[in-house]
Amino acid sequence: MARCTADTFTALLNISTDLSAKGGKLILSDLFRSYEMQTQSHNDYLSGKKKAFSPAPGGSFHESGRAFDLDLGAIKISLSDFWKIARKYGVVPIINEPKKNLSESWHFECRGSHQIIYDYYTQGKGTNFKPYKAAAASAILSIGVYVDFFGENQKQAMIQANLIRLGKEIGNLDGQIGKNTKKALSELGLQYKPDHLDDILSETEDLVQEKFTNEYRDPILL
Repeated sequence: MARCTADTFTALLNISTDLSAKGGKLILSDLFRSYEMQTQSHNDYLSGKKKAFSPAPGGSFHESGRAFDLDLGAIKISLSDFWKIARKYGVVPIINEPKKNLSESWHFECRGSHQIIYDYYTQGKGTNFKPYKAAAASAILSIGVYVDFFGENQKQAMIQANLIRLGKEIGNLDGQIGKNTKKALSELGLQYKPDHLDDILSETEDLVQEKFTNEYRDPILL
């Protein structure tokens, strides 16, 4: 549960430092979830054991080490003030108003470059997912975790997610390499060849890592 991306780790350290200066503490109750853990969380929601909504695997930033739940009683400041601190370090809430009585008021995310996927879908450039699920799927793929929706096309979907994060418009993130994806690759000087899939994925990964360096150090255990 203590695994997270490098930029999430940095954000957590900075938030903790700021909270300490105000007399509070950052105490986490949840962070990374494996595929199996997310399945259990989703099943608990369906059965009523867990009241807060929990999506099926492939739909939560917890699965990418980019979401955390915290003890609101330990922060010792108002939720609205905590939001201000969190936003300084690229961390956002999942609810629209800073009210502690709202479900998921304890849930925060460091979306990093996957916010680009969210915005892409919000703008209607992709239509097969809701914005949140598209961004979560991208984040999960980026750490090499299987996403059911893409079936045998995990690598193709990873390539597409990388292209969107690099500012390309390819239509849907769906794992199907069509003319829009091939055009986007060509614009980057890459040519799609099905029998060289690993090479294409590696090349797009290199470009993404160059652009978002702070996201691509080794995953960290708190």
